[in-house]
Amino acid sequence: MEPLFEILVSAVLLSSMYVLAAAGFALILSIMNILNFAHGAIYMVGGFLCYELSVGYGLNQWLALVLSAGLMALFGLFLERFLFRRFYGDFFSSVIVSIAIIFVLQTTINLTVAVNVRALPSFAPGMLHLGSAMISMERLVTAVIGVALLAAMVVFVRVSRTGQQMLAVAQDAEGAALQGIRIHRLAAIAMAAGCAMAAIAGSFMGAVFDLNSTMGDLILVKVIQVVILSGIGSMGGILIGGLVIGSVDSILPLFTTPAMTQTVGVAIVIALLLVKPQGLFGREMG
Repeated sequence: MEPLFEILVSAVLLSSMYVLAAAGFALILSIMNILNFAHGAIYMVGGFLCYELSVGYGLNQWLALVLSAGLMALFGLFLERFLFRRFYGDFFSSVIVSIAIIFVLQTTINLTVAVNVRALPSFAPGMLHLGSAMISMERLVTAVIGVALLAAMVVFVRVSRTGQQMLAVAQDAEGAALQGIRIHRLAAIAMAAGCAMAAIAGSFMGAVFDLNSTMGDLILVKVIQVVILSGIGSMGGILIGGLVIGSVDSILPLFTTPAMTQTVGVAIVIALLLVKPQGLFGREMG
């Protein structure tokens, strides 16, 4: 039972981080119609920023996490106002802009930390004893917070006035604008929230694993897989997509190679696209 319990917690941990990062990516995609490929780089920078605040400046670990998320949210506002807003409605130009942002962020990190790997101090040190089983408090707290933040975002989108406006823009931006909804304001909120969630996920993953300048590349692949599985426009479906990909990445490495694990994840996405191109819970595009 002990290995099974540890595998289950690891699956929930990875799933919650994939979901948290994918939720921000999907929110930006739904509201702004932008494939923000820089999302992984923002995730990476958020983790390094948390490290610098906590280790470099000696701030409390949790305060560093909050500040990192806040600073990346401000960075998201900057991106929306001065870069992406100029290309609103121009899908291909916005993709090029996001790729340029990746180069800028990765180059900045490479110049400051080179190829060195960093490890964030634990947010929740110690082990939790459940009978004969032991589980890392770090992994448990990370999983719980990830799921809680996703739930809070889903509730916000479905219950609040701003969230309802976001849903309206996601369904018909032109019609929403005719109804007096300020699309650019919602886009700024979506970008800020997406960057903040990416920073939180990057910080937690930096504590559980390590920080490096290429960590954003892997999470971007996972985020895209989760969003495709859940379907464009489905925030709630991201939980299912995240659980599927997170479980694959947690369980399969016990029986096969990492390369085969990645292959299986991609195969699941391809199989779904062949059967249901809009994803599990998404809407038809076009």
